[in-house]
Amino acid sequence: MSLRALRTLLAIAQHGSFVRAAEAVHLTQSAVSLQVRALEEDFNATLFDRSRRLPVLTDAGHVAVERAREIIGLYDSIASEIGGDTELRGRLRIGAVPTVLAGVLPAALAALGREHPHLRLTVSSGMSAELSTRVEAGELDVAITTEPVRPHPYGLVSTVLYEDGFWIIAPASYAGQELQPLLQSQPFIRFERRAWAGRTIERELRKMRLRVQTSMELDSQEAIIQMVGNGLGVSVVPMARERLASLPQLAAQPFGTPQKTRRLVLLEREDRPVRKLAAVLAEAVQAHAPH
Repeated sequence: MSLRALRTLLAIAQHGSFVRAAEAVHLTQSAVSLQVRALEEDFNATLFDRSRRLPVLTDAGHVAVERAREIIGLYDSIASEIGGDTELRGRLRIGAVPTVLAGVLPAALAALGREHPHLRLTVSSGMSAELSTRVEAGELDVAITTEPVRPHPYGLVSTVLYEDGFWIIAPASYAGQELQPLLQSQPFIRFERRAWAGRTIERELRKMRLRVQTSMELDSQEAIIQMVGNGLGVSVVPMARERLASLPQLAAQPFGTPQKTRRLVLLEREDRPVRKLAAVLAEAVQAHAPH
């Protein structure tokens, strides 16, 4: 049994096929199959039902995946546990939603790198639901996402980092006007409803009984800002007040009464294999978050 084989097993469980798992772990499909067979021989059990088009975990396979997550988590935590108290070492795989990547994270990572130069940091982008699944599967160590909205993977814990408000945004030419009526009269540029923030916006629109005329549905806050700033419609987005102040091309008013907010959190697994590294990341983000 090897750690690489266990990582491959977790990749298959996450991606649902040997082909996609092979791409994720940078192996050939035949190498993935060989690793699975080696594990089955070591465990003296069949891990996948291969009678179907896509492999399905057997009962033994489910047990093996859970134990593999624990083993990989323990292994990945060794570097951070044996490092000195003042200088951390090891690898931290971070996921973040685009608004965090374009906002607080770069400064936080730069500060973290200066304080702990032997930390190896990698960063991936995605929507909150996708990132939470990757943390649960062990593909990411932590993720900075919107506070989880059900359904979301179990076995995760969250630490609140900071809070953003939701804002109605319109072209600057509407400054000084009441913006809420524009949500029904103007083309509505919708925040992607698969995103947790998008679900919050959708629920509030229904609660307010506002019928919008959706013209676009985008998963990028920056793209929405550009579309609205160029007069193509109005929108509702989550954003720090400080960020709004730097966007003169927009008119903005709070969305909801009281204003709807979202909390940005650090997600990690319950077993917390990188507890110390996750804690210093949380501290760095909180230090650079809007207040």
